[in-house]
Amino acid sequence: MKTLLITGAAGSIGGHLRRELAGRYALRLSDLKPIKLLAPGESFVKGDVAKLSDMLRITKGVDAILHLGAWSVEGDWPTILSANIEGTYNAFEAARRNGVKRILFPSSNHAVGYYRRDQTIDHLVYPKPDSRYGVSKVFGEALGSLYADKYGLEVFIIRIGNVAPLPADKRRLSIWISPRDLAQLVSIGVDHPDVRFEVVYGISGNRRAWYDNANATRLGYHPVDDSEPYATEILAKHVEHAEPDVERYQGGTFVVAELGGDPSRNLPKAAASSRKSKAGAKAKPRAHTKVTKSSKKAKVAKKPKRGKK
Repeated sequence: MKTLLITGAAGSIGGHLRRELAGRYALRLSDLKPIKLLAPGESFVKGDVAKLSDMLRITKGVDAILHLGAWSVEGDWPTILSANIEGTYNAFEAARRNGVKRILFPSSNHAVGYYRRDQTIDHLVYPKPDSRYGVSKVFGEALGSLYADKYGLEVFIIRIGNVAPLPADKRRLSIWISPRDLAQLVSIGVDHPDVRFEVVYGISGNRRAWYDNANATRLGYHPVDDSEPYATEILAKHVEHAEPDVERYQGGTFVVAELGGDPSRNLPKAAASSRKSKAGAKAKPRAHTKVTKSSKKAKVAKKPKRGKK
């Protein structure tokens, strides 16, 4: 049986995965917070992901690493730097030094949060983070690519939407993933024989998904769950956010936090001018545009110009 190290195991995602992965692997759990109630097949080692010495200690002798240890929401830069930037570097570097070939990095929908909701994006699109937190996830993906190419690590990136037993709101109808579907992706990441550097989306088989998850399907992912059975009840309770950009972009409220620019620069010119001329009016729905590297005709939002400091 393979030994899987889960950093940040005391968090909510760690709790879901411990239950779903029980019996599949010997689980070595690590966190700053002690986990007192251990199930059969689990062990606990205290460690701080922000300290390389700790990561070198807790990664010895494992077959794979699931690096959940991170600050899980938006934060100030010192917090993000320590937990998410330095912590992620320490995880990859410890894996390299200790000869751990397989590492799973949970990225986030916030790494691509500035794509619009009328776009369907695949795993090959360029990053459009919506926050410092999103930037830290883009960093982790880039670092994983480096360690795969330069050092031969086998890196499996999961851009997680929202993990919960049930979807909670309209946005999550598109990005939700059930714990058992996430566990299936984790098992693919640990056990698939042909992983060098792969990016997949951590979503269930949602009919309202904004993501083309064909790469996950290619690797054998067959989600069990779909958010659609919960849609009627959720949409009946939905109230449009006062800030239109929350409803326009995939990142939701993250895109407007500390906003000092004009996100309409990310819209096609016609849509942007329409938005400005109809301030406060509800935007007309647009047909979904699939954005892939292979489709040269796809309409991709322009990069926003650098704003004045």
